[in-house]
Amino acid sequence: MKKVALITGSTSGIGKSIAIAFAESGYDIMFHGLEKNGPEIAAKIGEEYSVKTYFSNANLKDQEAINILIAETIKEFGKIDILINNAGIQYVSKVEEFPLDKWNDIIAVNLTSAFVASRAVWPSMKKNGFGRIINISSVHGIRASEYKSAYVSAKHGVIGLTKVLGLEGAADNITCNSICPGYVKTPLVEGQIRDQAKAHGLSEEEVIKQVMLKKQAVKEFIPEKKIAELALFLAKEDSSAITGSAYVLDGGWSAQ
Repeated sequence: MKKVALITGSTSGIGKSIAIAFAESGYDIMFHGLEKNGPEIAAKIGEEYSVKTYFSNANLKDQEAINILIAETIKEFGKIDILINNAGIQYVSKVEEFPLDKWNDIIAVNLTSAFVASRAVWPSMKKNGFGRIINISSVHGIRASEYKSAYVSAKHGVIGLTKVLGLEGAADNITCNSICPGYVKTPLVEGQIRDQAKAHGLSEEEVIKQVMLKKQAVKEFIPEKKIAELALFLAKEDSSAITGSAYVLDGGWSAQ
């Protein structure tokens, strides 16, 4: 029987790359995202790799919607073997100007949703004696940058949550690990490039070199494929000894 992966935020960016890698490896996949053509994205990937797919546009700011997402996935596929909490949003502002509603939204989507989804899937994984929870944190989960108070706080929180879930799941073969990428050229980051170019009076190329990749030793964006490869490794049945850890793919940023 094929293993089933639920990946939040999987119709674009990092999540979509992870979903394609898992489909290529034979996993059935519950897609999730906000793209209007989400059902078509899921169906196309399912057809290409001969796996079963389904799609949900659940609002991750709504706890009940997350519970329904988990229940719907189990109803559709019979189980959830792999939960990848990937969905995230961003907002950049000086702390004294940071809107409280933006703070609340970022904490809700980037941190609270990972907790609620993990809590909801926990009984099923425990019953099955197998579970792999992979949280997509960020290099900002271990390092800070200016003007990202909510995002940095949420991503630090994700790593803390990962450690607790790793400890609590060990007896039932449920592991939990975080992946902490540096800058990846996703639609979210491309938006940041444009915004920072305007804010700093720089060209987009200058923003990439002088702002975004300044702290990285390797002056290149992190390939989405490498994040997907690590997620596949952490999802393996024989990865039970690997839990509660944060794996950094940051081009040497955190080595400084």
